[in-house]
Amino acid sequence: MGIVFWTFSLLALPVLQSAKILTICLIGGSHYLLLDEISHNLHQHGHEVRMLLQLGNPVITGFSYKGRADSYQMSTWSLGDKYIKEYNGWFLEQQTQFLLGRDNFHNFLNFMGHLSYQCDKLLGDKEMMSFLQGQNYDIIILDAFNPCSFIVAHRLGVNYIAFYPGTLNGPLSIALPSPVSYIPVFSSRLSDRMNLWGRAKNLFYSFLAPVGQELIWSKFREVADRHLGSGSLPGGLEELHEGAELWAFNTDFSLEFPQPLLPYTVLVGGLLNKPAKPPEQELERWISGFGEAGFIVVTLGSMVSSVSVDLLLVELVAGFSMIPQGVLWRYDPRRWPSDLDKPPNVKLVDWLPLNDLLGHKKARLFITHGGQNSLLQAVYHAVPVLGIPLFGDQFDNVVRAETKGLGLSISPTHITRELLSSAVQTLIQDTRFKSTALSLSTIHKSHPVPPALRLVQWVDHILHSGGGAHLQPSSLSQPWYQRYLLDVILLLSLALTGPVVLCWTFCRNMISSAGIGSISPRDPQG
Repeated sequence: MGIVFWTFSLLALPVLQSAKILTICLIGGSHYLLLDEISHNLHQHGHEVRMLLQLGNPVITGFSYKGRADSYQMSTWSLGDKYIKEYNGWFLEQQTQFLLGRDNFHNFLNFMGHLSYQCDKLLGDKEMMSFLQGQNYDIIILDAFNPCSFIVAHRLGVNYIAFYPGTLNGPLSIALPSPVSYIPVFSSRLSDRMNLWGRAKNLFYSFLAPVGQELIWSKFREVADRHLGSGSLPGGLEELHEGAELWAFNTDFSLEFPQPLLPYTVLVGGLLNKPAKPPEQELERWISGFGEAGFIVVTLGSMVSSVSVDLLLVELVAGFSMIPQGVLWRYDPRRWPSDLDKPPNVKLVDWLPLNDLLGHKKARLFITHGGQNSLLQAVYHAVPVLGIPLFGDQFDNVVRAETKGLGLSISPTHITRELLSSAVQTLIQDTRFKSTALSLSTIHKSHPVPPALRLVQWVDHILHSGGGAHLQPSSLSQPWYQRYLLDVILLLSLALTGPVVLCWTFCRNMISSAGIGSISPRDPQG
């Protein structure tokens, strides 16, 4: 009763002072959905909120960025229809590579190169920058995935809170204690239960990670120097990460591996999770047609609208035709091959209300790319998952889901109709998956403060306390060699080896001297 009382009391508290807040969203897809929810919640709690939204990056099929009526304001910016068309064409080509299992760091660097180009043009838009500077914002909440967001905030000269749309092992430069013996490094595809070889792999990845981060930042360094002034960031772009008043992560310990946190890191995973609403009548009739067999939801993410690999699509369709459940598949109908018959149990939609469908009583399984939002919604509604990871953090996310017992995974390059139908039936018929999903859902929902309110409270705390300096450890201002005690190790090494070297040198000299003095003159008779 105490938790309920305090939760409702906090909800009823008025904001002590309305603040002017800018949210920055320079990437579309799920990034926009999160920033939209954050902006709306802050508006609902009395703040004056404006979102800076970059359009066309990339376009979500079947969805439009209209914002919300009677909510926050929006300033949109884009590079124009021609660039948007070219960029989305490039991204569609990348989808094919992902589906062929060709996700690699080189492709990711190309993606960051595109973001860097867009960043240069945005910062060069004097009209937009002047307008934002003239608004005198109290604080900025930015999408920490895109380094450009930090550069924009620094250019505007406003304190900022970094919202990271993924898990804790994403940003490397915020000095979280991360022992490699049990905390997987980003992209290692490891769980927190590592054997000897797993720990060796994790250690190897821990050496590679800073190199990868430096390569990413190198794409934005010239842009930062051009628009902020050369030498304005003595500590490099890492200084921008460390300058955040607070870091909020879109994760939750129902899915996240337990690890140490610091006061300036908060977990707010599940912002898009809500009680389900009934689907439209037409969709409800379709669902009812499958009786107790129920239906499964299929979506490979907000940015992947179709399957461009013919062989994979054929196997997916054949696999779905072998199961008794209905298959509600987010797929752009305009891209469906005209020569491929669609099974009667498959329904294609260009956009679907994922939260409401997963909360339906007849939802039996969720086939997902392993995006963080998708997995958190599956946890919230206690629906087992079959993960088909394609790129980025999705591989690590699916490992977490498997380790927690929420579901299974298949590589897109390994999918066959038999394997797919077998995995679907295993996940539906083996009650352990549903039982685990219910347990994880209880963990997620039983947090005393919902994630949306949690973030609002932390934003208010930063505003009312004049910043987050009191939350930040001194390690953020330490050089890397001090942070890892390398200077102390060097000192101890000198202290220990110095006397040994001196003693060895002294003894060698003494022996040499004694040897020379003991040699007698050669006997002339000899």
